[in-house]
Amino acid sequence: MRYHHPEREQLRIENVLTALGSPVRLAVVRVLDAGGEHNCTSVLTLLGVTSKSTMTHHWRVLRESGVIHQEPSGRENLLRLRREDLDARYPGLLDTVLNGALDDEKAEAARERPRAAR
Repeated sequence: MRYHHPEREQLRIENVLTALGSPVRLAVVRVLDAGGEHNCTSVLTLLGVTSKSTMTHHWRVLRESGVIHQEPSGRENLLRLRREDLDARYPGLLDTVLNGALDDEKAEAARERPRAAR
């Protein structure tokens, strides 16, 4: 099975932002942004997701928006972030979104800490 991946010039900001707008998909992008190529199972394990079927939709949205490249490899699919294409098309967008998500997590963690620990 071969998947359709849009060419760099076919990437559309509304599709990229929709793909990055889901907490699950954003978590996938953060894993892939750490570098390298991952198979679906390793990403699911890192995210603590046990059901592959629930991720099918998320893989498709990420792939069809141009955020990831998904390549069949045996019984698995290899995933990689299309950072070069995203950075060329929308400079700074991915870094801004990923840094914003990290800032949000830190702020949330600080709010959840007991007042005595502050």
